[in-house]
Amino acid sequence: MIPVVTPAEMAAIDAVAPEGTDVLVERAGAAVAVAAVELLTGATEGAAAVLEAGRPSAARRKALAGRRVTIVAGRGNNGADGRAAARHLQRAGAECRVIAPDAAELPPCDLLIDAAYGTGLNRPWTPPAGIEGAGNVLAVDIPSGVDGLTGQVQGGALAATRTVTFAALKPGLLAHPGRGLAGSVSVADIGLDVTSATAQLLTEADVADLWPRREVDAHKWRSACWVVAGSPGMRGAASLASLAALRSGAGYVRLSVPGGEPDASVPTEVVFGPLPAANWHERLDISRFGSLVVGPGLGRDPQTATAVRGLVARATVPLVLDGDALAALASDLGAVLAAARAPVVLTPHDGEYELLAGCRPGADRLEAARTLAAAGATVLLKGPTTVVAAPDGAARFVTSGDARLATAGTGDVLAGMIGALLAQGADPLNAPALAAQVHGMAGALGPPVGLIGGDLLGAIPAVLAATLEPAGQGLGGGSGSD
Repeated sequence: MIPVVTPAEMAAIDAVAPEGTDVLVERAGAAVAVAAVELLTGATEGAAAVLEAGRPSAARRKALAGRRVTIVAGRGNNGADGRAAARHLQRAGAECRVIAPDAAELPPCDLLIDAAYGTGLNRPWTPPAGIEGAGNVLAVDIPSGVDGLTGQVQGGALAATRTVTFAALKPGLLAHPGRGLAGSVSVADIGLDVTSATAQLLTEADVADLWPRREVDAHKWRSACWVVAGSPGMRGAASLASLAALRSGAGYVRLSVPGGEPDASVPTEVVFGPLPAANWHERLDISRFGSLVVGPGLGRDPQTATAVRGLVARATVPLVLDGDALAALASDLGAVLAAARAPVVLTPHDGEYELLAGCRPGADRLEAARTLAAAGATVLLKGPTTVVAAPDGAARFVTSGDARLATAGTGDVLAGMIGALLAQGADPLNAPALAAQVHGMAGALGPPVGLIGGDLLGAIPAVLAATLEPAGQGLGGGSGSD
């Protein structure tokens, strides 16, 4: 996972750096210069060699000969990084020109290095005119004008082809619109200690490392998940959630529709367990289950809300509350969670967040997720960038999803996936983050228009097959057991 720190956290890390500012600036400038060479030459092989100290060879100088680089450099450390990069590039043969952020016009160039302002910008900024005359744009730490905490734009911003940030990612590089303005982002190590970071970006590589594997002597009850979902007119949600749990590795899935029967679309592999319409939380014998998923399509009848609240106090295994189960907690979330005996995962979109918190999440979505999680649950806050936060403030960012997932049913699939991961032993912070990562990757396999929730069910195994290393089988493979 890649560390993510807020601008305030980054300032504190800078303040205790073992080296002085001049050393850090030179390292940052060198990292920016290498990225500049890659953009100017179109090749990553040998980019650093072009900038080697000493007298560059004719061949190396030829790589940058005649290339025009404009550096928009402010007066702070961000500008100092840009000027350091300019020195490296000038020495290697590029034609570099440094201009101030308030310059009236940008001269034509092959590459613009945006070192105007970093994450400390707290006022609107208007980029110089003539940006259309620039070739590629390379942002230093973050595109100027983008708030490093929220990703919001103050005034104007330069859309970057690439951003080189230092030591750790910043939330503004992961949240839109900043994420869309940053281009491809790389993190340069300049010798700062970021082990204090409590938030990380979860990546595809982390799926391979963290997704639970079945033991060779596994049986279905070691990863059993009970889904309580569906109501008259909303039974499809129950089908999607339960099948998603199976497709994500649950060994056994029981589905209950309080006071009703399952939809005909529920596959035969899902075991139906009848429950009464009222007080069904008292009828759940969860002694053999590893997790519970409650809420998709459940309805908002008062007796349903009573049962959900009662279940939170009774459940002794991790509990995922999604959809209508979230509405059941709206009046006094803190009191309900205070009675919980097992970890609880909440999965709100912005409207459900408002029901739970009394207000919409603000631009700082990391803070919004952490604030709600402080009530005593792990929170997966849905959005273009998913944020998962635990009660202790630890957090994960997930950026694999896109607008294709903004359709009915995809949230039901995600809830079932989280339940399956919890049943397999994933911890309450990583389980929703892993589910969201694979959920987004599965969506990316679908069509650009017309993706539906059911499409994800076949894509989940395809993503996992391509991502996970096969487990060792020892001397021959068994047949498994019930």
